[in-house]
Amino acid sequence: MRCIKCRQPAAVEVRRHHSAFCPEHFIEFFDNQVRRAVHDEKMFSPEDRILVAVSGGKDSLALWDVLLRFGYQATGLHINLGIPGYSDLSQEKTEAFARDRGAELIIVDLEADYGVTVEDFKRGSERTPCSACGLSKRYIFNKVALEQGFDVVATGHNLDDEAATLLGNLIHWQDGYLIRQGPVLPAGYPNLVKKVKPLYRLAEREIAAYAVLRGIDYVLDECPNAVGARSLLYKEALNLIEQHSPGAKQNLYLGFLQKGRKLISAAEERPQLVECERCGMPTTAQVCSFCRLMERVRIRLRRSKPEPVAPPAAR
Repeated sequence: MRCIKCRQPAAVEVRRHHSAFCPEHFIEFFDNQVRRAVHDEKMFSPEDRILVAVSGGKDSLALWDVLLRFGYQATGLHINLGIPGYSDLSQEKTEAFARDRGAELIIVDLEADYGVTVEDFKRGSERTPCSACGLSKRYIFNKVALEQGFDVVATGHNLDDEAATLLGNLIHWQDGYLIRQGPVLPAGYPNLVKKVKPLYRLAEREIAAYAVLRGIDYVLDECPNAVGARSLLYKEALNLIEQHSPGAKQNLYLGFLQKGRKLISAAEERPQLVECERCGMPTTAQVCSFCRLMERVRIRLRRSKPEPVAPPAAR
């Protein structure tokens, strides 16, 4: 297998493009895909302050790496979720990455700053751990960006992530999610910061190859709470289709962005957002989902604590 650019031995094959690249030209391909995503979707400009959500995994660290190389004002935000045996390692990888590159990093500790961990969500909420975790992260990303004056939040969602999410939303016909799914979520309301996904044109395998070639040290293991998540099932199904039909994921997701979203948008009423009466963040109800989640978790945790045992009476 030879690089299509220089005919040297190829290091990475990209079957959906009928291509293969040597290390140098694969990095060039990767960079061009990110630049195209940023340009075509008007994600941000060199003057914007970008808050990059970094978990310690390959996708988010690769995103932060490429934005720093491009010269953007990219600050990392890491949330320690309090998952035993996983969260501390993730934070260590993120801090090491920032230290090696002299990059600014903001750390939010869910337990220290909010009094709960994802483990508490598992015990004190009817939501699945992934659902509660995702809700919390989206809330904190927006809150930190808003409070510290960032223009945009960037996440490391890739083509596999977006195609799997789209498949799940189509299976269940989640109209509201379908209309909002895309590489850019504009700041259409007060207290809502623009969200972007610059890696949406790149597959998970390609991002892993980039991380290896760039020497990025990342957490290899999946989050232990993700075991059994439907998103992994959808990814497996799409991977099987991709094996027999290279480019299927790309065709599904990019086709939706170009055609499907317009049809849904034409029939969808825009939700009316208001400020949460407790925290002031945007919501469709009086109290936002995050505040309701925190209230339920805290109530259940209080109920689960054993009653103090009174000391024996003195004789």
